[in-house]
Amino acid sequence: MPNPLRPYNARFRRLLGRPEPDFMAGAVESWTEAPSDIRRVRPALHLPGQLERVRASVFANLAETVSALTRDGEMREGATTGWRFRNVDLIDGVLYGDGAELHLRNRQRRYGLALRPQQAVSGALYETWTTNRWFGSWLMEGPAAWLLASRRHMAMTTAAQPKPGSHAARYEQIMGIAPQRIAGDVHFDELILFGDMSNNADKRRRQHQMREKLLAGRDPKPVPGVFLLRGTAGDLRLLRNERELAERLAAERGFLVIDPLAATADELIEACSAARAIVGVEGSQLVHGIIAAPQNAAILPIQPPDRVAATLKGLTDRLDQRFGLLVAEGNDTVFTLNWRDLAATLDLFD
Repeated sequence: MPNPLRPYNARFRRLLGRPEPDFMAGAVESWTEAPSDIRRVRPALHLPGQLERVRASVFANLAETVSALTRDGEMREGATTGWRFRNVDLIDGVLYGDGAELHLRNRQRRYGLALRPQQAVSGALYETWTTNRWFGSWLMEGPAAWLLASRRHMAMTTAAQPKPGSHAARYEQIMGIAPQRIAGDVHFDELILFGDMSNNADKRRRQHQMREKLLAGRDPKPVPGVFLLRGTAGDLRLLRNERELAERLAAERGFLVIDPLAATADELIEACSAARAIVGVEGSQLVHGIIAAPQNAAILPIQPPDRVAATLKGLTDRLDQRFGLLVAEGNDTVFTLNWRDLAATLDLFD
């Protein structure tokens, strides 16, 4: 029978000015999947004046972002939580249950009118809106979350099968990621979701486990560093002198310069897994290097002053790598970086 009310409930509520219900509050059960713990966190290395260049941030407010980049000492990492739900509809990339909604991806249907899903399933979803939106977010969080969901022997995703030969397809093959894929709208008789944002010991183990899978059977050659080009790929973050900086690192410091769009996943893993440093514009392409790079490798994202993020530092903390803060000059989409700033920041890691 027609079931237009679930997709429209949130719209009616917003029109009436009512508060947004918490989707997680509708769980019939919650538990601690992995406990919180205390760990030592190292601050980002940076030159004097770099923090003063930061004008705006993404994914967190400015104060939270600066704190995440600069915190130093023993810090408590939160627990990983699991939630069990019943009677949840997945319609056009949005979960609906008990008057609340949770977006997993952008809607494709303009008006949201839908029939009640005919297919009924039970499973554990391990995706989020961000992992579906950005490839780098998926590569950072998805494989570790897959391990979490696979413990339940019911891992599912709304993500389509990656194209043969793509980076995503090869990474899934190497890491053994083989979920049940959901096509279209479904009704969940039972649904499990996870809150897995904290770098507790269990998540760190899962991240290291995935790196071990990437490196299995390989014998990479040590290199001083790898510069991963971004160019104009993805959301525009154009480093005007990117090629100049990359070529100078290659000539003066022995760096490899790689365009990830022109390299296979295996080539990227081989190049980065014994590199002393990974450098490039902050973005998804840099995650190829971070997930493969060794412990204590220097990770140096070049960040625009109006779009500074601390998300990659969370990944480097999980992998026991060292992070650098390097802020360019310009705006959030077009910027330049002085060679002296790049060279001097790399020297901080020696």
